[in-house]
Amino acid sequence: MKLGIGLHCLRQAIVAKQMTPLDVVEWIADTGGEHVEIVPVGFDLLEQSELADAIRHKAEQVGIDVSNYCVPVNFITADDPEYERLIEVVKRHVDIANRLGVKRMRHDVASRPLADTSIINFNRDLPKLAEACRIIADYAAQYGITTSVENHGYYVQASERVQSLIHAVGRDNYRATLDTGNFLCVDEDPLSGARKTISLASMVHLKDFYIRTPDRSPGEKLPGWLKTAGGNQLRGSILGQGDINVREMIRMIKHSGYDGPISIEFEGVEECRSATKQGFDYARRVWNEV
Repeated sequence: MKLGIGLHCLRQAIVAKQMTPLDVVEWIADTGGEHVEIVPVGFDLLEQSELADAIRHKAEQVGIDVSNYCVPVNFITADDPEYERLIEVVKRHVDIANRLGVKRMRHDVASRPLADTSIINFNRDLPKLAEACRIIADYAAQYGITTSVENHGYYVQASERVQSLIHAVGRDNYRATLDTGNFLCVDEDPLSGARKTISLASMVHLKDFYIRTPDRSPGEKLPGWLKTAGGNQLRGSILGQGDINVREMIRMIKHSGYDGPISIEFEGVEECRSATKQGFDYARRVWNEV
């Protein structure tokens, strides 16, 4: 197991111009991370392809891997030309992933307004989504890259929908980026969702949340809080300090046989460097204990 950190954990510092992506790569190495996951924050590697080279070289210089590259896309579009265009855009991102030297790449698949995320709509959209992902996975195969879907965005978030998409794509190099916290956004128990998905994972994110049911609501439109599909509220926490049983999650992952990279994710309101390091140190300690 290689434990690392997603670049966007340091989003606060990047947006505030306190750190550059290259600074973050070096900071991760100094923190003890073994890899960095590239999630563009305030930059686009299609427009700044030279930054991809710089990130790869910086990672080599400080002795860590570039483990994964993540890009947004939504294939539920109004017409076929846009659908085809987006597939080509993601293929260009696959080229960037190869330039970064990664063997894993996550691309989003689809999102809809919460009111339109029914299983009826999902089943209707599934063939179109699977075809796009299949084309991209086949393109990525030339580089030895495994592409994946993350359980987020409400529409393709529940574990059974993730499984359905992966099986519909039907490619060995199409897997899941398993985020251990994101199942809560559709009110699925995180441990249950992770157990159902871990055998399909090419990448794992460790994340923690504070969870509030409606009767314990902290209030509406407060910074950092989001609503789940069922009306609960979540706020990102430092790993190990929220309401998810992270110790049991780590135990399950360790004993599942999963041997790919694991990234710490922090999406809370605390200072990002301190919060991320606390979560990283917690994950390392618990991994060695369970």
